[in-house]
Amino acid sequence: MRLFKYLGKHLGAVALVFLLLIGQAFCDLMLPNYTSEIVDVGIQQAGVDHASTTELSAGTYDTVAAQLSGDDARLFAASYDVSESGTYQLNAYGQEHRAELDAVVERPLVVAFMGGDEAVDEDLVGQQAIAAARAEYAGLGYDMNAMQLKSLLFTALKMMGFVLLSMCIATLVGLVASRTGAKIGRELRNSLFHKVMSFSDAEVQRFSAASLITRGTNDVQQIQMMSIMLLRMVLYAPILAIGGIIMISRMDVSMGWVIGLAIAAIVVVVLILMAIAMPKFKIMQKLIDRVNLVSRERLTGVQVVRAFGQQQHEEDRFDVASMNLMRTQLFTNRVMTFLFPIMMVIMNLVSVVIVWVGAGQIDAGNIQTGDLIAFITYSLVIIMGFLMLSMLAIIAPRADVSAGRIDEVLEAEVSICDPACSGEGVVRQAGSPPALSELTAPHSGAAAAELARFAGSDSPRSRRASIRRSSPNRQGESLPGEQGVTIEFDHVSFRYDDASEYVLRDVSFTADAGKTFAIIGATGSGKSTVLKLIERFYDVCEGAVRIDGVDVRDMPLHDLRTQFGYVPQRAFLFTGTIESNVGYGGDDIDEARIREAIDIAQATELVESKEDGLQAEITQGGTNVSGGQRQRLAIARALATDARALLFDDSFSALDYKTDAALRKALAERLPGKTQVVVAQRIATVMRADKIIVLDEGRIVGEGTHADLLRTCDQYREIAYSQLSPEELEGGEAQ
Repeated sequence: MRLFKYLGKHLGAVALVFLLLIGQAFCDLMLPNYTSEIVDVGIQQAGVDHASTTELSAGTYDTVAAQLSGDDARLFAASYDVSESGTYQLNAYGQEHRAELDAVVERPLVVAFMGGDEAVDEDLVGQQAIAAARAEYAGLGYDMNAMQLKSLLFTALKMMGFVLLSMCIATLVGLVASRTGAKIGRELRNSLFHKVMSFSDAEVQRFSAASLITRGTNDVQQIQMMSIMLLRMVLYAPILAIGGIIMISRMDVSMGWVIGLAIAAIVVVVLILMAIAMPKFKIMQKLIDRVNLVSRERLTGVQVVRAFGQQQHEEDRFDVASMNLMRTQLFTNRVMTFLFPIMMVIMNLVSVVIVWVGAGQIDAGNIQTGDLIAFITYSLVIIMGFLMLSMLAIIAPRADVSAGRIDEVLEAEVSICDPACSGEGVVRQAGSPPALSELTAPHSGAAAAELARFAGSDSPRSRRASIRRSSPNRQGESLPGEQGVTIEFDHVSFRYDDASEYVLRDVSFTADAGKTFAIIGATGSGKSTVLKLIERFYDVCEGAVRIDGVDVRDMPLHDLRTQFGYVPQRAFLFTGTIESNVGYGGDDIDEARIREAIDIAQATELVESKEDGLQAEITQGGTNVSGGQRQRLAIARALATDARALLFDDSFSALDYKTDAALRKALAERLPGKTQVVVAQRIATVMRADKIIVLDEGRIVGEGTHADLLRTCDQYREIAYSQLSPEELEGGEAQ
């Protein structure tokens, strides 16, 4: 079972729980013995538990001694000493050998009090000897009621001691099990989150966000609960059952076949129920995924739902998903509801059979009433142990399904990873500078030099340190600039999966360092895909993407992505403040740098309008600011980093023309050294770019400056004249 491997990382806790459970089982298994002692000794025998009394009258001593010979006579004589009053007191030797002494004096004592050998019933001689011992105590003037009360109280105190000890151990077991289960849940959540954060978009889409959330919450909770159950109940069940079997084997009662029959019936019932319920548990987790998906979509798109008046449609859609889950849960619950009634029937039948058979043995004098009660208790303990194991049939199938779903994520192969894990290109660890021999081995000439520069003293970390020392503190100055990167697409073709069509076909271009490079085209032409390939959110199917002559697949992902300030098409802000969102790109981004980035992004007015300024609260997704404000803050977030290139994925679409123009002007004047790659729908946004490419159905159909494309590219000219007048295109207001 997959669940045990999670406990394997906590063997110390498991061993401690195991030892504690042995102690708890010992305490629990002692109680039926004391119950039997209360019935047999405290009640039936009036507190007398030995045929060899602690004191004998001279007459009884002589009568018993006369019937003994050999070793028995020597043992009897050595066990009693004559007292000053003329009676015989049991000495230390007799106490030490009392079990042997009981066997020696039973028959002679019965003869002494019953009046001859003919009165002795061989089957009941033990009970007759106890009756004779009681008569001897009474004859010596002992208070029999006080003896009985003392015996009952002493046994009750011992039982109470074991109960309290068992309770303390059970509490400690619960504490250790709960802490261990919580640690397992924390470790799984951390592992899942770490793994999901390493996923590319392809893996996220394959599992779906809703399913990943379910696996990180509901599935982990199932495993956590099962881990606690394994430690507290399932591990205890075999210990208790084995202990019960050992205790029964010590009793001279031949009814073990009843317990064996009951255990066989329990196993058959559990196997049948598991075979019926297991497939439904697998379906149940998928249906939970579906409910989460529908809920997430509706909550995310609640404004669209209301705008189109589709509340009823979405409610019906959710009701279908919820109803399917309810039916499956009802089926599994109904199946499992049969388990406990059947177990109770089996336990009650076992009790009836034991009483029926035991009554005959009591009548025959083979056992006493207390022994029968103890046997029934031990039998129920054994059956209860297997009943606790049957609890596994309720939780284990669903938890095992959850473990399989979690393992599916943890064992998923990540399509985008560092060269060291992919086995391609330069083998090195992310974030650590490789040896020069490693850098230059797969490359030559300029490419090797660029890669060495990338990973050596000019690494993002060292650049960040040097730039930080020269950061401006006055608004209106430029953010630190440096030489940008050269981005090259070399005959790149790409499709999102094997079943889909190519999004990009044989795309080749070069975005020169420090220049502004623009991409324009119709919707679905592959513009955003270009930026995703630069960031290596996906790997190309054919060709190569190079940064300063180095294939992006040969670079550690951290080093690659710190080169870029990326602004996605859908601006997303995190829960926090304006400052925490703009400074998200690095822990060492100071307030002055954040304010400069906000100023360039034309968001200063937004900050000043907030009472708390930079500390103004931002809700999840940035829903408490407008689309344009959200987009400007996302742009500021990219500008605040030490990126050598800025990637704008249609990031100016929510800005008015005036703000758009002011932002582009600020970028040109205050970030002159950075490479800019701009994806846009507006001609006004890209017409000042140093180079523009036009994409159409994944192919480059035009490349050049704005003026060149107006003359040579029909698609560009069509887009341009659909948005701006000839006067504007020639350098009017749009510029």
